[in-house]
Amino acid sequence: MKIVVIGAGAMGLRYGVLLQEAGNDVQFVDTWEPNVEAIRKNHGVEVTRDGEDPHRVEIKVCYPEEYHDQPELVIFFIKDMHTIEIMERCKHFIGKNTYVLTNQNGYGGAEDIAQFVDKKRIIAGTAMIATVMKGPGKVDFIGKRGTGHVNIVKMEGEPDAFIYKVADEMEKALMHPAVRTDYKGTVWTKLVFNSVVNTLCTLMNIKMGQFAAYKNAEVMSQRLIYEAYDALDAEGIQMEMGRDELVEQVMYVSKVANPLHYPSMHQDMTTNRPTEVDYINGAVVRLAEKHGLQAPYHSLLVDLVHLKEASRQYQNE
Repeated sequence: MKIVVIGAGAMGLRYGVLLQEAGNDVQFVDTWEPNVEAIRKNHGVEVTRDGEDPHRVEIKVCYPEEYHDQPELVIFFIKDMHTIEIMERCKHFIGKNTYVLTNQNGYGGAEDIAQFVDKKRIIAGTAMIATVMKGPGKVDFIGKRGTGHVNIVKMEGEPDAFIYKVADEMEKALMHPAVRTDYKGTVWTKLVFNSVVNTLCTLMNIKMGQFAAYKNAEVMSQRLIYEAYDALDAEGIQMEMGRDELVEQVMYVSKVANPLHYPSMHQDMTTNRPTEVDYINGAVVRLAEKHGLQAPYHSLLVDLVHLKEASRQYQNE
């Protein structure tokens, strides 16, 4: 399959490298100049797994304006708030038959992509895969090979032959895909998961396992998840799992699956990039307000993350 990955960051590289190793023709498109130039200079990206065994993987990377082919599949891994800007720069190589896959963290990215691509050709979903960008041209894959899984779902319409073709290639890459049928239920389940661990680990500057070790971690998770589910119930969204089941998953993933992992929002905070909190906890707040509900826990977390972002200017004083 001819694939273009837009965004050669942590997750873009994880998906692209794995699919390339599975035999696909993969090209990377990125807008972060230090990253593009480092990959070009080194003729590839330096990959480690859990910080060990550094090795170079040869990949092709270019800026959006330099790519003029038409891929079968575009994999989009850009921060939610930059979706429209980057799609404008990439729309010239997204043909009428090209599918776009996005596994962005928050809610709203696929809706922005739909301004450029028919919803029937947008594949959304979630990724339970941990990856860390260590610097320009350097990425760390967290977990043993084959660890983690992904869910993919068409934004509109029933699963078609192409989404199953994508799933087949992902399975060859040991990404363990599951094809889902409920777009909103799939995306919101991961979003609510992220609204707990991403945000709290970022605010406290801790790893997921350190969060889970706190005596009231489960109670905090329950408060946030229940508040989100109240809004989701009002909207009529059928989640993939119940409230308490998601609380259990948050604790299990934090304690057992990825205890040494800093979530992506933490990585953004520590590298002075804007976070996606408005597309995660902020999405819960907006959904609650739509139905005349309050979401005070999530609203407070949004303000606290933005306060921490603003406080970075004082770090050297």
